Amino acid sequence: MDVVAVIDFETTGLSPAQGARATEIAVVILENGNVVGRFQSLMNAGVRIPYFIEELTGISNSMIRSAPPSAEVMREASKFVGNIPLVAHNASFDCKFWDAELAQINQRRQQEFACSLLLSRRLLPQAPSHKLENLVRYANLPFAGRAHRALADAEMAASLLDYLVQQLQNKYKVRHVSHELLRQIQYLPKDKLEQYLGKHHGRTW
Repeated sequence: MDVVAVIDFETTGLSPAQGARATEIAVVILENGNVVGRFQSLMNAGVRIPYFIEELTGISNSMIRSAPPSAEVMREASKFVGNIPLVAHNASFDCKFWDAELAQINQRRQQEFACSLLLSRRLLPQAPSHKLENLVRYANLPFAGRAHRALADAEMAASLLDYLVQQLQNKYKVRHVSHELLRQIQYLPKDKLEQYLGKHHGRTW
């Protein structure tokens, strides 16, 4: 499989459009099923964390006060990722924050996101839930730590992505799984998956 950067954010809310900011970021570089690099940091955007978010993530306002500034963290994260294709679980969420936090330092994303949530709906339709921790449990993958902490979630999303790649290779006989193929699959109608992959049986993408 292509080298990918699996990203996870913890935030103060659901949307940057509503004033939410990132409080933590983690990036896991995945190459041929192996983690070859990690980046993680709390980040201080000068925005107060609501109490229920503190309870959910375990990230407190006191922790953020001593964290490095968001701009500094995002410059480091952006440099760490470079031009590597991006993946996130529920990428529509993380993509918004990646773009918004990059905009704070006058940078723009160049690469696309693939979404392990959408992919799991296509490749594991029988799973009882497509939330990350439930998929990890369903696939009997290792739990990397507390849910709703960025590095643990990024590690688990990377494990899940590798599991989904193995499904494509073993069940559908796809020889090489590219980031672009993942993006194509995630947008396929459910009833078109087998036909689409069958047409390309054994093909190197």
